[in-house]
Amino acid sequence: MNNIITNIQKFSIHDGDGIRTSVFFKGCPLKCRWCHNPETQRYQPEMEVDREKCAGCGTCEKVCPNGALKMIDGHPVLDKDTCKLCGKCTNYCPAGVREIIGYTYSVKALVKELMKDQMFYEESGGGVTLSGGEVMTMDFDYILAVAKELKHQDISLTIDTCGYAPYERFEKLLPYVDTFLYDVKVMDPEVHKEYMGVDNTLILDNLAKLAAAGARIYIRIPTIKEVNGTEENMKETIKFLKEHDIQPAQINLLPYHNTGSSKYPKLDMEYKGTELNAPDKEEMKALVQLFKDAGFTNTKIGG
Repeated sequence: MNNIITNIQKFSIHDGDGIRTSVFFKGCPLKCRWCHNPETQRYQPEMEVDREKCAGCGTCEKVCPNGALKMIDGHPVLDKDTCKLCGKCTNYCPAGVREIIGYTYSVKALVKELMKDQMFYEESGGGVTLSGGEVMTMDFDYILAVAKELKHQDISLTIDTCGYAPYERFEKLLPYVDTFLYDVKVMDPEVHKEYMGVDNTLILDNLAKLAAAGARIYIRIPTIKEVNGTEENMKETIKFLKEHDIQPAQINLLPYHNTGSSKYPKLDMEYKGTELNAPDKEEMKALVQLFKDAGFTNTKIGG
């Protein structure tokens, strides 16, 4: 079952209303250049290695039962094809260099974990957010079962999505979801394909359908100067929202940041966002004002 989780984050305040517990699932059909959670991109568990901490002691090579680790020039080199992710090297490493990213919960175990903070949800108007990666591309029977159980427990559910999944999934999940945090990255389909790896036709179609179905939607726009942080792109976004009568409960413009870039070397991945920048404060305010002037008064920076 494709229901691998990288993290269950308690006391989240930026993933929807109130205090929330956010579940980050592993695997995403998009490959955004600026992704700040690269550990959620691949659909399978993997080994994260902080090489800067490695002392070259060779313990990992000695304890690996599969011969997947070899010391070369004083540094352990992992053969990913041989590695079974058994975890022995992570358990015995004296410096804590290695960590397996990705683990599974049964529906019952996950809901039990999420219910531990029920008191905080009730006091703050919060709940649970299922995020990613892309939660809508996970094993759907699993996601639907979690959503139904949370509904049964009267826990507010938010889905954080890039929108790139069959609409039938959104439709089946609608009765159990209070809010969708919906990413709208850039309107030009070719620019979207260049920076995200896919065009945005399905994403925009699903957004329009969700709005027509009466879903409560927060639109989130990660704002990058070189990609979408322009007056032209924001006006195109406004035009799309108007044409499809989409009235989001909130619009959040999220300034670009590179805080996740340090994760890439640990996963043998290349960070491709080094040339990207956030608009400055005055530029961000001007972009927000475009939405407010168009009638989207609940638009703000961050969130």
